[in-house]
Amino acid sequence: MEWEHIIWFTCYVLVFAGLSIFGAHRIKILYYFWKHRQNEPMAPRRFDELPRVTVQLPIFNELHVLDRLLQSVAELDYPRDRLQIQVLDDSTDETAAAAAAKSEELRQSGLDIQYLHRTDRSGFKAGALDAAMAGATGEFICIFDADFQPAPDYLQKLIHHFTDEKVGMVQARWGHINRDYSLLTKLQALFLDGHLVLEQSARSREGYYLNFNGTAGIWRASVIADAGGWQHDTLTEDLDLSYRAQLKGWKFIYLTDVVVPAELPPDMDSFKSQQHRWTKGSIQVCKKILGDIWRSEVPLRNKIEATAHLTSNFAYMLTLCTLVLMYPANFVLGSSWQKAVFVDIPVFLFASLSVIMFYLVAQGAQKKGAWIKALPYLPALLALGIGMSVNNGKAVIEALFNRQSDFVRTPKFGVENERPAQKKAVRYKAGRSLSLWIEVAIVLYFAAMIALAISRGQWMSLPFLALFFGGFGYVAWGSLNKRFALQPAPVTA
Repeated sequence: MEWEHIIWFTCYVLVFAGLSIFGAHRIKILYYFWKHRQNEPMAPRRFDELPRVTVQLPIFNELHVLDRLLQSVAELDYPRDRLQIQVLDDSTDETAAAAAAKSEELRQSGLDIQYLHRTDRSGFKAGALDAAMAGATGEFICIFDADFQPAPDYLQKLIHHFTDEKVGMVQARWGHINRDYSLLTKLQALFLDGHLVLEQSARSREGYYLNFNGTAGIWRASVIADAGGWQHDTLTEDLDLSYRAQLKGWKFIYLTDVVVPAELPPDMDSFKSQQHRWTKGSIQVCKKILGDIWRSEVPLRNKIEATAHLTSNFAYMLTLCTLVLMYPANFVLGSSWQKAVFVDIPVFLFASLSVIMFYLVAQGAQKKGAWIKALPYLPALLALGIGMSVNNGKAVIEALFNRQSDFVRTPKFGVENERPAQKKAVRYKAGRSLSLWIEVAIVLYFAAMIALAISRGQWMSLPFLALFFGGFGYVAWGSLNKRFALQPAPVTA
């Protein structure tokens, strides 16, 4: 084998070995989920007298979902003399006036509701939550983002878990109001369910660290203070506080069977913006917290799992490396028994097959036979994950090199499974970045490689090349095509 082939083959093996490690971790999660599948946490006892709860609602330009949110919270089944609601409004548009008016209406109906409006938006969501703590009267703090719709019995189902004085946070599972709105929302639901159904429950039951998902959870107020409060030096303040609290010894509970519906981003730019923030924030927390975890006295197995959790988004960098390796892998190395035995088969087993099993099990765990309905979407799911690698890889690089950016909220459109009339105007839109044009260039690159593979008769290469071509094509087209989702209109500040 020539030196050129050896170098490319070594790089190929290293990259796909890394991807296989991430795939093997999914198998580990599947094992713990299956091991504890019947072990839904039960509250040790019930409160004799219900404690006081403060519900915090951080919002920013949420005109389309504001009424839905406030009405859901107003209908919570909890004693009015033990419930405080704080509307934490950083809005710069007419949402502020609407929120103030709705809050006053609910106050007149007998609710203890406090409307707090900031004009500087310092610290973004974390800053709003931190500023509100001084006026919070609850022993427990419940948080909902603007697009969530808690059921009336939500507080009753969660609060009694705090009769265990070691419990610092209880998290409910997200549902999806608009799962069937489009292909994109169906794929997002599949992605999220892997985390929400499998990862969170497996980590919780096995005694590993898990994260507060930023909403639909309840904190013990003293735990927030004990862990150092809300900090805004990362874009994922929820993940940051979660690890700081658990390092202090507090226990987190995850309830798979309590579901709070929420809205999935219905257009590609909003989805990309959300994923960029989540990915960048997770790497920022990794840099901030991982050293503390390894210096702590928690068991080694917990340190390893926390490392796998906090470094999981580095997989996008490995996916980007495959873009560089795709040409030599198909047109320089060609086919060989070494490549098949040491790379192709292990990659399929630990990377591709593990991903397929992971998302199918997540669907089957929610409803009998649901995994069968998910099967046709798996190629699109894999393609979307690949297509997001530029957007999310960029987020990883920005975090590694300490490039600061604002907390860009995910626009909420108030859509469910039925598409609105074409003339309905949506006031909010997500921004686009340079990554779009990189994605377009990659689409052209893979189109050329597909043509080259066909001209050389390398038919075995076509499925893999088509997956990359389709993934980047779908993501780029979703940003370029204005008819892909709702027609955005400029927001009036």
